[in-house]
Amino acid sequence: SLRKEARQKLQMFRPISIGQASRISGVSPSDISVLMIYLSQHHLNRIMKEE
Repeated sequence: SLRKEARQKLQMFRPISIGQASRISGVSPSDISVLMIYLSQHHLNRIMKEE
């Protein structure tokens, strides 16, 4: 899961892309990986519900 610091920074800055999120100080590459996994799973779940 996301580290507490990363979660706080993402909530504060509200990036609109993964690129923006990756440039936030306090958000590590592993946090970005976790975020990308979450987003891909969320996207797949949404597609499955539409079918």
